[in-house]
Amino acid sequence: MTSLFDHEPWIKKVDLKLTPPSLKDNTADTDRLIKGVKKSLKTEKVHINLSLIKRLPHLLRESNYDVHCVLFEEDDVWQLTNISSARPDALICGLAVDLGTSTIVIRLLDLLTGKALGETTFLNPQVEIGTDILTRIHFTREPSGLERLQGVLIERLNQKIIGLCKTHDVDVSSIVGAAVAGNTTMTHLFLGLDPYWICREPYIPVLNNPGLLTAKESGLGVMERAPVLIMPGVGSYLGGDLIAGVLASGLYQQKEPSILVDVGTNAEVVLGNDEWLMACAGAAGPALEGGVASMGMQAAPGVIDKFMIEPRSKAFQIRTIDHKPPIGICGSGLIDLVAFLFLANMIDMRGKYVPDQCGKRLVVMDGIEHLVVVTESESGTGKALTLSQPDIDSLLRSKAAMYTILTTIADMVSISLKDLSRFYIAGTFGAYIDPRSAITLGMLPDLPIQTYVPLGNTSLEGACMALLSSKARQKAYEIRDRITYIELNVNQEFMNHFSAARFIPHTNRSLFPSVKEWRILAG
Repeated sequence: MTSLFDHEPWIKKVDLKLTPPSLKDNTADTDRLIKGVKKSLKTEKVHINLSLIKRLPHLLRESNYDVHCVLFEEDDVWQLTNISSARPDALICGLAVDLGTSTIVIRLLDLLTGKALGETTFLNPQVEIGTDILTRIHFTREPSGLERLQGVLIERLNQKIIGLCKTHDVDVSSIVGAAVAGNTTMTHLFLGLDPYWICREPYIPVLNNPGLLTAKESGLGVMERAPVLIMPGVGSYLGGDLIAGVLASGLYQQKEPSILVDVGTNAEVVLGNDEWLMACAGAAGPALEGGVASMGMQAAPGVIDKFMIEPRSKAFQIRTIDHKPPIGICGSGLIDLVAFLFLANMIDMRGKYVPDQCGKRLVVMDGIEHLVVVTESESGTGKALTLSQPDIDSLLRSKAAMYTILTTIADMVSISLKDLSRFYIAGTFGAYIDPRSAITLGMLPDLPIQTYVPLGNTSLEGACMALLSSKARQKAYEIRDRITYIELNVNQEFMNHFSAARFIPHTNRSLFPSVKEWRILAG
């Protein structure tokens, strides 16, 4: 993803060759250093905290007044975070962190050039305590529950940071800044803040805007005075990851109305343009990620990510990640599967199996209908992979929630979904989903396919932008202040629309004219 901002760092290194003091120049050590920094950075405001000042007399003389300084800018003041003997070729690095509920991504950046040096992706260790946010929130009520959730997270982050640095031959002490983007609950758990009231009416976080912390305060095992930017959030279900997403997408500067959807634990949506922004979030994520179906899995080798049914032969055609024998199905594959079952008339508009069309693939196990998607002989697990009727029902509830979130937010500003100029889809959901399949189900509106723009990991990209550019960092706060947040948990219009959206594609078929054509072509 191309950055929308020039590389204008707010974390910098300054190498100074200061004139040593003499009887004719008895300027104090701290004043001498500040004067040199001001001249180098062309600024009038520099601050050095007392702990660094205490080290200054010895360090200046040991280095013969040839020093390497690292500073960051906050509120027009440049704060000195580290000083050492001159190291002209020294790297200064930063970390951008996508603090996901299920998956965490860390990117190592060269702050001088803005280039990525490496990246690592790993499972959030809190999954072992609870796979979903609500379970983790409830766990914080246990004795030392919050401390344990924070502790396992910080420990794993620091392990991965050390590993990432070793892989790319970078000294951990050269990491002098970080930006972290996560949903509101994950931000609370990272900082050790009590998330208990986030999920209880009226859904109030401890704070939405943590601002800049030091690495020591946050627990990150890098240079202890390194600034750590926690991306600001707006409300209980709209956190810094979505602010980062809006920043990365550029939606906030579009003239015509556009929308950004990020599906993870929840479906988070921002609608707007360069004059206004409105946002909401709702529970539509797990089934769309493949986490509810009995054969559902997160993306991994052998997981089905694409599916289709050949119109004439009705043969199932699957694609797995890395072309390994199939072991399960992820969100994009599940959406394809159910969409093609509908186009092939194997399920009806209620999502119920049509036995005459399913033939021998439809079996009954423990009184529940299952469709055999992959036979035992074809499976990488040695067992048949099947889609049960409850699996479909669950997906339809999630897709109905997704579409209802979109229509509710559009109705509130009297905009038709057909008037959208761009439909940005973030995350792994956006990277792999086929918009035609999502339209077929009635999950996404029936718009021209070119309207849909997959963006990948906008949480990570937005964190990178905010870490590398002072303008991007400031823009993140401006975006936050511009957003009007709607709480869907108490929105009656949402409930009214939901029932109509549970059918494929919708009870109002005129909203999805393309689906009728595609169904005819599918024969």
